Amino acid sequence: MATPNQDANPLRKRRRGPLRSRDAMHAARAKPPQINPCPPGPVAGRYRPLSDGQIAAIYGNALRILEEIGMGESPEVLTQQAIQCGAIHKENDRLCFPKSMVEDVIAGACKEFVFYGRDAKHDFVVGGDRVYFGTGGAAVQTLDLDTARYRPSTLQDLCDFARLVDVLPNVAWFTRCCVATDVPDNFDLDINTAYALLKGTAKPIGTSFFIREHVDPVVDMFDMALGGEGRFRAKPFCKAHLSPVISPLRYGEDAVEVAIACMQRGMPLNNVVAAQSGATAPATIAGMLSATLAETLAALVMVNVFEPGYPMIFSNWPFVIDLRSGSFSGSGGEITLLNAASAQLSNWLGLPSGVAASMADAKAVDAQMGMEKALSSLATGLAGANMVYESSGMMASLLGASFEAFVIDDEMLSHVYRVLRGIEVSEETLGFEAIREAVAGEGHFLGADHTVAAMQRDYFYPKLSDRDEPGTWAQSGAKDLWQRANQRVRDILQEHHPRYLNDAADWDIRGRFNILV
Repeated sequence: MATPNQDANPLRKRRRGPLRSRDAMHAARAKPPQINPCPPGPVAGRYRPLSDGQIAAIYGNALRILEEIGMGESPEVLTQQAIQCGAIHKENDRLCFPKSMVEDVIAGACKEFVFYGRDAKHDFVVGGDRVYFGTGGAAVQTLDLDTARYRPSTLQDLCDFARLVDVLPNVAWFTRCCVATDVPDNFDLDINTAYALLKGTAKPIGTSFFIREHVDPVVDMFDMALGGEGRFRAKPFCKAHLSPVISPLRYGEDAVEVAIACMQRGMPLNNVVAAQSGATAPATIAGMLSATLAETLAALVMVNVFEPGYPMIFSNWPFVIDLRSGSFSGSGGEITLLNAASAQLSNWLGLPSGVAASMADAKAVDAQMGMEKALSSLATGLAGANMVYESSGMMASLLGASFEAFVIDDEMLSHVYRVLRGIEVSEETLGFEAIREAVAGEGHFLGADHTVAAMQRDYFYPKLSDRDEPGTWAQSGAKDLWQRANQRVRDILQEHHPRYLNDAADWDIRGRFNILV
């Protein structure tokens, strides 16, 4: 029997310990994190869907395609330049590239480059095995914040998307995600698209051009924003998003001309090949990978015959169609596998790689959306893609963009980055002394210095996702993720009004161009 001074319950002392430790733990957690547990740009490449032998076979088939089948509809300016570099123009009017020529181009191609932001804190190196997620797309519809229904995308939407992305830490760059359907004139559209990006974010940006004549005015506008002629060339913060190859195995004259015009002004290129399985590329996975690899190599040749080593993102985006209906399928196991394998192939070649992911077929912010986005983003990240496009905000098989999806995807990408970061094994993280202290002392690890340090360093704590128990969740309004994200977007757009253009530069730009926002 216990004496009056003796605790009848030997566990009571241990129960008091966690309460004190939990207070200390909460106090420590309330402090701003000292280390981001999910930093962008981790080294990846652990997921290898292709064996070395399979890579060699696909690469060999791609070289054979370029040498024996070649490219059709080559513009005269490209044909003449390529012939001088070793290409063969055959009687069937196809431009063929010998294996030795292609491999020389690969050897001399740009292997990495700095993608600048207008604020240096957003600069990052494209290449190697570092992984970054960003945007892309050309959605003609936007999921309305008020009605939760799709409507035509507007220039104001694009401006708001830019402001939103400006504060999302895991979206490394902003390529315009929607088309301003309320701007009918093509020149005004290209100008106002670039202006919206310029005004809304200091991160690296990406845009596109209808024709080559639009390139110079846009770069002139960038120079005006930076304070003088030639400033953009010194630190190009915008890349051109274009598709100079039309599957199967043809060049697109307008896009080739745009690429040349961009090179003349020092704008990095994101040359996208987006073939569709069973339609513009073979339906078999291996056949599609070899065909699209050949086409992306043809884009690389196009750039390097004019300027060897020019910054170009090797963006092989193999897409999938539902062969039952012919409709594009932005998500699923097949497109995830294809883009992960594409990243592996590009990295094997040593070229700055770009792939696509997170292109949800879902129309609503629901479980289907989450499943589709997480599956493809994690796989392409694990495969080591340098730049993962479409990774934020895209819905409805790229036909739609969603404000709520942007903030949800940003949180999802923290989890992805945490997986990519992996596990650090050291004397500190093995925790031998922490185990000894817990066993000899309170019998738990709550509140220990070792635990508090790990909280800050190793764990990500989501702000949108709900981890409350059901009763607390109900008392808080039983809101779902869509509702919480909707409010988060509204808060950001109400509070964040950056001034990345000074009044003088903005006045000059508006004096020269028809700025509609």
